[in-house]
Amino acid sequence: MGGACTSAGALIHLQTDFLIIGSGIAALRAAVELAGAGDVLILTKSEPAEGNTGYAQGGIAAAVAPDDAPALHAADTIGAGAGLCDEPAVRVLVEEGPRYVRELIDWGTAFDRQPDGSLSLAREGAHSVRRVLHARDATGREIGGVLGRRTAAQTGLRMVSHALACALVTEHGRCCGVLFLTEQGEAGRVDAAATLMATGGAGQVYAETTNPEVTTGDGVRMAFAAGAAVADLEFVQFHPTVLDVPGAPRFLLSEALRGEGAQLVNAAGDRFMVREDPLGELAPRDRVARAIVRERERTGHAVFLSLQHLGADAVHARFPLISDACRRAGLDLARDRIPVSPAAHYVMGGVAADLDGHTSVPGLFAAGEVACTAVHGANRLASNSLLEGLVFGARAGAAMRAWDRDTSGWRGPEGIDLASIQPDNKRRESLTMTMRDVQRLMWRNVALFREAGALGHAAAELEAAWLGLPDGAPVSIDGARHASLVTVAFLMARAALRREESRGTHFRVDCPQRDDHVWRKHCGDVLMQP
Repeated sequence: MGGACTSAGALIHLQTDFLIIGSGIAALRAAVELAGAGDVLILTKSEPAEGNTGYAQGGIAAAVAPDDAPALHAADTIGAGAGLCDEPAVRVLVEEGPRYVRELIDWGTAFDRQPDGSLSLAREGAHSVRRVLHARDATGREIGGVLGRRTAAQTGLRMVSHALACALVTEHGRCCGVLFLTEQGEAGRVDAAATLMATGGAGQVYAETTNPEVTTGDGVRMAFAAGAAVADLEFVQFHPTVLDVPGAPRFLLSEALRGEGAQLVNAAGDRFMVREDPLGELAPRDRVARAIVRERERTGHAVFLSLQHLGADAVHARFPLISDACRRAGLDLARDRIPVSPAAHYVMGGVAADLDGHTSVPGLFAAGEVACTAVHGANRLASNSLLEGLVFGARAGAAMRAWDRDTSGWRGPEGIDLASIQPDNKRRESLTMTMRDVQRLMWRNVALFREAGALGHAAAELEAAWLGLPDGAPVSIDGARHASLVTVAFLMARAALRREESRGTHFRVDCPQRDDHVWRKHCGDVLMQP
């Protein structure tokens, strides 16, 4: 749905063949794929390196070891996904992943190596073998740097930073560009033959999150407002081990720590995970996160991550960024017990997209965390996120090269059960919720443990706030951020209330069992245009 950003001064008007919104791994790999196909413009709301890709610590999973295979990687992915992974999407991820990872190595990505020169592979939760390539604990930063340098060398590519995409422009049901706002308050428009949404996640919807401030769900809001289908937004992954020190930032403590032998203990020093789950500390993230919350409630005390039984020098050398974050909080990662608790980390749902990135709106593509191909099902396997961005970013770029303006090309995901939302048939109410109100409500009512009463209350409040948003495109950066948080929170709460079962990251205390007969399906929403 078109609209106009209004501000003082003349409208900045740009034109390009291919528009990419975002600058993470999916965006940059798509840009590489588009080299030589025409003019490419990358629009990013902050600095190019600011986003979830740069914050990814643990690594990138791929079946590159002699004792591994794509089929084994697929089995682990599907097992973690709690019966809701789209198996064709999983096959694409695990079978094409090794090729794209080797490509990164050829381009100069400095993954850690063993003394003999072979790749140093880590094991993380729910993986059956060591398959996670890493660059100490800054893998996302390393990959992002390599892809950034490669795109910077391309001819015909422009990058506009500190420009917030605020609304998609559609004409006759097709996406033909985007409206944006600059930090200086200028308004602009980009016209493009094909547009890729690679805007990342929405962790800022929650009061407690590992995500940077830029992850406000803008892509989901813009695509939904333009009529694109969204799906699986009830599935939000809460990372179990986040630094929990009063006054210190909520810093992610990578799953790779537990992969290297870190233990979860209670205040008495007991390893409670060994009685909670057969896989102990290496159980899927959803089960570890819920176990931590239950243990905190049972004992009335904090839960800790302990590496005290491991060599201090090796710990600090393997995890320098995490060690530094702990040091700033007054703790020694190798010698102290580190207090941890869960925080919102990753959204499995998003803009419904097929395996080539097509959405239900012709001309609009989506890849990376903003997209929902259903590859992760109800719970993402650790270190599959960077691989997803790499593989599906490349596929989206290839599809954009071949984009036929006369057909949408959208084919899935299969089995999506869409419910329409028609706001014009409802009474609009005045806006009363601040951004902080949204975050606190979501953390209180739509987090790790959910039930109908709290979900219904949250959905009703958020729907009223959503209906109270101004019509048309946001006219300020703060207005766009606010609209994104309200919209995505509303869609998440509505989806969580609708799914009356427990599956993966979605746990209903009033419906604690998984129900494959009724709920082994993908559910979504679409905004019916007036």
